[in-house]
Amino acid sequence: MFDVNAVRNDFPILSRKVNGKPLVYLDNGASAQKPKVVIDAMTEAYSNEYANVHRGLHYLSTVATEKYEGVRGTIARFLNVPDPDNIVFTTGSTEAINMVSYAWAAPRLQAGDEIVLSIAEHHANIVPWHFLRERQGVVLKWVECDENGDIDPQAVIDAIGARTKLVAITHMSNVTGTVLDVAAITRGAHAKGVPVLVDGSQAAVHMPVDIPAIGCDFYAITGHKLYGPTGSGAIYISAERMAEMRPFLGGGDMIDVVTRDTVTYAKPPLRFEAGTPGIVQQIGFGVALEYLMSLGMENIAKHEQALRDAAQERLRGLNWLSIQGNSATKGAIFSFTMAGGAHPHDISTVLDQRGIAVRAGTHCALPLMQHLGVGATCRASFAMYNTVEEVDALISGLELCHELFG
Repeated sequence: MFDVNAVRNDFPILSRKVNGKPLVYLDNGASAQKPKVVIDAMTEAYSNEYANVHRGLHYLSTVATEKYEGVRGTIARFLNVPDPDNIVFTTGSTEAINMVSYAWAAPRLQAGDEIVLSIAEHHANIVPWHFLRERQGVVLKWVECDENGDIDPQAVIDAIGARTKLVAITHMSNVTGTVLDVAAITRGAHAKGVPVLVDGSQAAVHMPVDIPAIGCDFYAITGHKLYGPTGSGAIYISAERMAEMRPFLGGGDMIDVVTRDTVTYAKPPLRFEAGTPGIVQQIGFGVALEYLMSLGMENIAKHEQALRDAAQERLRGLNWLSIQGNSATKGAIFSFTMAGGAHPHDISTVLDQRGIAVRAGTHCALPLMQHLGVGATCRASFAMYNTVEEVDALISGLELCHELFG
């Protein structure tokens, strides 16, 4: 049984007030709050266990290394990956996708080769491919969504041509909340001999992720959305793709031997982890994932689906509100505009005065905004610690906005 009140008690910040009102935190799509168990683990690591990892032979280095490297196995379990060596630590999804761009795509793509993207991508899964377009003449092919925000898997597969070298696709839109059928896309792409990268930044926090079932070649996640610290994250890379990658960054830890004339590299995944890492950040990330797994991702998904349904019903009752994306597969993310010309920044400011935190802007998804025909939206994104009462608080705040601006 998922007890949302017990979960809320695990997050110290949720007991505070903002502008004299109880905090209603609905900006989880940008970054989630942290449970006390993560905060305590990071404090302990800094206070009593801190040292640099790997080659140190002293006690503190051994403790830090064991905890740090243990996170690789935790991430593998979270994603149902059999071999932890397929997990590469990163600072988040942005670094992870850039790693694939530099280390895998850049050496093998030539002018005229294609990368297939959806219009729903976050800039982190667009700009690295624009680098290849600018520098190497790579062609970006776009698959659009329908009026509900859905992206037909077959449309993605049909966009794959003779010169397509990669499909880079989101698992869940950070604007509309639409969940894409990445398993079907991967099957279709692989049937044509094309690898698939999945940006799991939004999806992994809301639902169970089973990499073998999806079958993709790359899957990126970011710690700060998964109730962990900023500066933490990882990417799953299949053994076949990993063998094709050149090192991304050069420095300590990623080498085997360096001489004046030669360098040999460490075996993966260390080959792709140069320099002193975010030791404590990754330890905190591992604790966050253990916390999630203790609650059960299926239980979290069921709770959030109930929040989604409640929010969807109430928001649809506000006929002066336009919701961007009404997919049957959507998660508990709602982007909207208000009739009467109220700017999303003004709506956000009024809501903030009532202690309600939402995001306003383009959500790092300008191509999707242009496709939807909006300059900016407000976004309310729910998490496992949100409640139906907080849905009601949002509705009440929006009704006040309508009185002021409508």
